[in-house]
Amino acid sequence: MAKKAKSPAHGGATIALNKKAKHEYFIEERFEAGISLEGWEVKSLRAGKINITEAYVMLKDAEAYLFGATISPLPTASTHVKPDPMRTRKLLLHREELGKLIGSVERKGYTLVPTAMYWKRGRAKLEIGLAKGKKLHDKRADSKERDWQREKERIFKNG
Repeated sequence: MAKKAKSPAHGGATIALNKKAKHEYFIEERFEAGISLEGWEVKSLRAGKINITEAYVMLKDAEAYLFGATISPLPTASTHVKPDPMRTRKLLLHREELGKLIGSVERKGYTLVPTAMYWKRGRAKLEIGLAKGKKLHDKRADSKERDWQREKERIFKNG
């Protein structure tokens, strides 16, 4: 019997990653959110025309919204639709998840950052990280650890 290949932790095919978020923040918990999109945006996502590095999630009126994500329209988009690449998009979360996020952001000073966007059963999902900002010395320690891991791999490889 053949072994089943391991799938990524978040699900299906990755559309976009936010590597900058891992560098800038300590990500303590991750949530999966659906995202409300228009037809032209879905087509652009399938073509990989999205940038979430400057994006952030904001909570307003007990709802979550994605700000700053750029979805570039395809040149073949419909002529009767005026695409707005920087449009604010509503995130779809369960009420309990929203309550937990609101409490963490307002009381404990956390930030919500998008870390990845991917396909799951034909639907676009956004992975949100509940994060605390890193100080400069934390970033230096991370880069030092990364360099040491790389050097250690080099040593083991060469014998």
